Amino acid sequence: MFHFIVSVAGVAITVIATAIGYWQARQFTTNKLRYVDAVHRASVPLLAGIGAALIATPIVWLLPVVGTGTAILFGAGVGTGVAAGAKEIRKRLPA
Repeated sequence: MFHFIVSVAGVAITVIATAIGYWQARQFTTNKLRYVDAVHRASVPLLAGIGAALIATPIVWLLPVVGTGTAILFGAGVGTGVAAGAKEIRKRLPA
């Protein structure tokens, strides 16, 4: 029973970390990077996601409930958040 509770807690932490990473990256991109042209390059979301995953990896190693998959999914959330924020900026631009 204890193993099940720890597994569910690990999944919940992973989902929450991924969602927060996505939301924060999207908000930061739309609010702070709206005048930066480089955010519209195709490689920026990939670099942001890899950077976030690399930063999260040592933190994840210290936590007993989550694993490396959490860091990878957090990086994916940040990358997709940056891509969504850049897309939202492009939609706001006048034609």
